[in-house]
Amino acid sequence: MEIRDLGIVAFAEAYNIQKQLADNVLSDAAPETLLLLEHLPVYTIGRGGDERNSLDPSIEVIRINRGGDITFHGPGQLVGYPIVNLSLRGKDLHRYLRFLEELIVLTAADFGVDSHRVPGKTGVWTDSGKLASIGVGARRWVTMHGFALNVKPLLAGFNRINPCGIKNCPLTSLEQESDSVLLLEQVKGRVMSRFERLFIEWLPK
Repeated sequence: MEIRDLGIVAFAEAYNIQKQLADNVLSDAAPETLLLLEHLPVYTIGRGGDERNSLDPSIEVIRINRGGDITFHGPGQLVGYPIVNLSLRGKDLHRYLRFLEELIVLTAADFGVDSHRVPGKTGVWTDSGKLASIGVGARRWVTMHGFALNVKPLLAGFNRINPCGIKNCPLTSLEQESDSVLLLEQVKGRVMSRFERLFIEWLPK
């Protein structure tokens, strides 16, 4: 597993990197890779998402090949795109989603934040609101997209949508929940460490 830090990158650029990597992983021309990054402000929506969940007709929403509904990405949010070959790992997307949720739960705990799953919904919540969104796609069982963890309060970007198709969905961040100032690099380091260990435990070949 290779981990690449892309810094702050436009969505279209990251999307193209994902597609190329997915092709290369499928053909064994590249190792499975975790991309970590922040996006410039952007709204995306999954394959079956309802565009009526955009509450502002003036915003541009990009439809992409992942599950889930509409969400917002912007600086202060740590985005992770694992490019993983699930054909080597049981072809189980549900298990993969639970793996990503567990990654966020454990990372949040490293900063003293209690978080949890909500039955029937994909993502990670605290008692105050949704902490992380998760949406994945797969091309011939090679995954794309992944998770978006709110590190800094960037909640204004969510005010123009029903996040993940949920009306009146409260949002929160690691900073708010931990009541401390966090550096994105701190959180990124914990995600890297947690991902490498959990990947071996949850998704062995």
